[in-house]
This record gives sequence, structure tokens and C-alpha cells, in this order.
Amino acid sequence: MRKRNLEQASNGYKIIVVDDEIGIIDSLSIFLKRSGYEFTGVTDPLEAIERVKNEHFDLMLLDFIMTPIHGDQVVEEIRKFNKELYILLLTGHKDLAPPLETIRRLDIQGYCEKSDKFDQLLLLIESGIKAISQMNLIKEINNELKDTYDKLERSYMESIQTLRYTVEAKDSYTRGHSDRVSEYSVLIGKYMGLQEEDLNTLRIGGLFHDIGKIGVPDSILLKTDKLTDDEYSEIKNHPTIGAHILSTATIFKNLIPIVKHHHEKYDGTGYPGKLKGEEIPFFARIAAVADTFDAMTSKRSYRDPLPLDVVISEFERCKGTQFDPKIADVFLDILNNHYDEIKDIRR
Repeated sequence: MRKRNLEQASNGYKIIVVDDEIGIIDSLSIFLKRSGYEFTGVTDPLEAIERVKNEHFDLMLLDFIMTPIHGDQVVEEIRKFNKELYILLLTGHKDLAPPLETIRRLDIQGYCEKSDKFDQLLLLIESGIKAISQMNLIKEINNELKDTYDKLERSYMESIQTLRYTVEAKDSYTRGHSDRVSEYSVLIGKYMGLQEEDLNTLRIGGLFHDIGKIGVPDSILLKTDKLTDDEYSEIKNHPTIGAHILSTATIFKNLIPIVKHHHEKYDGTGYPGKLKGEEIPFFARIAAVADTFDAMTSKRSYRDPLPLDVVISEFERCKGTQFDPKIADVFLDILNNHYDEIKDIRR
């Protein structure tokens, strides 16, 4: 007669049991394998930490009183690199369990007294596996949503890039200007100690800050003579037009303040909102410095690029009126002491 197989087919969930009593390990090995779980038993708690660090486990059954370290210390180490492992603590007696505060702090999902019967333990394990299954499902859905969002974001970015290139194709000055404003803004942000996320906002905001020029008539945009008051009023609409274009997608919400307010002045005489001082969004104040610098150092139909000493004197003169004085001082330090970084951008 063939020997009956007492083990179920694996359900795919991996459980690691940590107990310094080999008898407990052997008993739980039989019990859990019969229940369909992939089983790993470890008697050394320090080895268990390394196993969890290098292998994937869905759930851990962990004895509390062990040598050379107790179960709560094992969890303390594991939580430094793994916040997701579902952990059930086994205790020889409930009076020996760690305080509730410790269980909560270490995110231990539950504990169970040791017994010759494993019915209660099995219920806790099944409950844990259901929770793990739900979390895995949520992760899968979130990953799918993120993938969809990333594709949508790329699509929007490509559309806005197309508009930007359309503006640059009809305006020789704008061609290359937005790229330089983007890089100058990031350079200023770095010297102000901004985080990478903020630098990325400055980078993309600089690229798209003049997107609203798509709505300015070519006869005005390409005019080489002095603009009339009415024509200048049309030009001044481009920040509002750009903000409206980007407002159609929530992924651009962080860029809109740069696009809409990069022509505001610190003394409140700018446009479109006549905002003053710190009413002007911080990133827009940075972009205003970068935008003005590139305008002054670029060849225009009516003048050659301004010499560096003239540019520096203009920034000194206009800080506190046109520019945020703190941002202007940071940029003046770059111009005076780190100009090689500016030249690298202009190449």
C-alpha cells in the first residue's frame, strides 16, 4: 500500500518560524506543511534576521523568550529594513508577553500562547494570510493605476512639449530660451538647498513658462519694432494663457504658479496679478530671476547681449523692487563666484 501524502499542495505563502526549541520547530513544520504553507524553521534569532533580510517571507511566527536575543529585539531589527512582514508572536505564557505598547510600536500583528493544540494559532495564521492577500491585491491595483497614470502623464507631457516646440518654431528668441531658464532655475534652487522634488518642479516649470505665447498673434510675437501699448497688453496675456492651458491636467498643478506668475515683480508692479513680496509663489520668484537673466544676456533684434558687469549691476539695483532680494543675492553669488556653471548652461 502506498504511503498517504499528508502534505497539501503549496498555496504559495511562505512562513518562517523562529524558536530556539527544536521540538516546536518540528511540530510546526508538520502542522504548517499539512496546511499547505511553505515552511522555514530557524532556531537562531540572529540567523532569522539575516534570512528575512535576504529572502521573501509572507509571515513570521516568532518566539518571545529566546537567546541570545528576545523576540521583540528580533522585530526591532527587522523593522529597520522590512515594514511589511506580518509577525505573530508566540509566548510560553501570556504573563511573559511584551507590553501592548511594544507590540504596537513594533507593528506586531498579534500573539498567541504556545499549546499542544494549534487550532487557535491556525486561525490567527489564516486571518494573517487573508490580510496579506488583501494587501497584495491593493499593491497590484496601485501598481496598475500608477502604470496607467504614468502613461497618461507621458501623453500629457508629449502634448505640451508639442505646443512648446510650436512656439519655439515661430519665435527665434524663445528657441533655447526656455531650456536655459529651466537650467538657471534649477541652478539657483540647488544653491538654495532645495530638495530634488522641488528642483524637478523648477526644471519642468522653466521649460513650459512661456507656453502661453502660443496664444499671442505672430504679428506681435515676431515684431522687431517697438510694441504699441495695445500690443504690449497682448504680450502680457501669455502667462494667463499658459496657466489656462496647463489647468486642463492635474499633473501640471505645481507648474501653474511658475507659468502664471514669472512676470510678477517683488514691489507689486508686475503682471498679471500685481502680486507683491511673498504673495508671489516662491518658484515663480526663482523663475523670474532666471528668465530676466536670460533675456538680458541673449541677442535681441533691437540690441546685443548685455555685458556681465551691466547684468550684475542691474540685479544689484533691482533686488527688492523687481526681484526677491534673497534669491537675487543667491544668483549674484553664482554670477560673481561660480560663473563657470552659467557658461556650461549657455554652451
